[in-house]
Amino acid sequence: MTGVSGSVLIIADIEGSSGCWSRRASEFRTQDWARACVEMSRDIDAVVAALFNAGVKTVTIKDFHRTGYNLIPELIDRRAHIVHGYRRAPVPGIGDPRGAGRLLMIGMHAASGSDGFLAHTLTSRIARLEVNGMLLSEAELFASSLAPHGLRPVFLSGCPVICTHAAARIPGILTCPIDKSGEPGAFRYGEWRQSLSARAAESLNNRQTTVFLPEGPFMARVIMRDGEGAARKLARRWMFDYSGNTIAIDAEDIASLYLALIRICYLTPALEAVLPAGLLLYNAMGSAGLRWARKAVLREFNN
Repeated sequence: MTGVSGSVLIIADIEGSSGCWSRRASEFRTQDWARACVEMSRDIDAVVAALFNAGVKTVTIKDFHRTGYNLIPELIDRRAHIVHGYRRAPVPGIGDPRGAGRLLMIGMHAASGSDGFLAHTLTSRIARLEVNGMLLSEAELFASSLAPHGLRPVFLSGCPVICTHAAARIPGILTCPIDKSGEPGAFRYGEWRQSLSARAAESLNNRQTTVFLPEGPFMARVIMRDGEGAARKLARRWMFDYSGNTIAIDAEDIASLYLALIRICYLTPALEAVLPAGLLLYNAMGSAGLRWARKAVLREFNN
């Protein structure tokens, strides 16, 4: 391969990984989640090894499921830099993209309102999220938030629904769907990781993508799963319009839309005012959870 040197950023999620086969496997501090963390880490390790073998100089991995503490470092190539937990800036949640030029999204799930496996956008409390009449996925939010830093989204893996969605919305991105239609015990992990890592390495020569920064204005309609009461509470808290179970958000640019969604999904005005301290506490909780997961299953998987 040629022209693949430099830095890449991987955003890793769990629902579209090879270890998550149920909602319980995505939930914090369950035995199924601990096992899913192991397989998610092994998926990422296969990708990282392929990237280094292809000539990449620096690989940064942003753990982006729930608390941001799911990847088990001792199962991943030590040359890679793993970023656990969440940062406020310069990129929401991600922090510093560390000079990366290409973005790979591994283990992604489909958007709220789709029929993908454990589909949601930011939170499962949103039943459906439409922006300018189309479903919006986390892949689009991540890619657009990194666009000002020059990252090109070149690759995405996950359930077939998000792969189809991403290919339609992010021009030129390469995808690798994972087939979970069978039973977990029959899944061929080795074959999957070979395919995943080969496709990821292939994406390094993807010249079809550019930075992904869709132009506004944006009209978002956020349908809350818990109905009108939940929509009313959140809309009044952040001064948005609402009707029934639907919150209306109008934004001039994608960054403003992303911030509005972060607010209604995760924050209150009081929490936003003390966000640095809140993130420290949340990250501490995540770190403790990952220590628990290591203790719970790592010995089992190493035997």
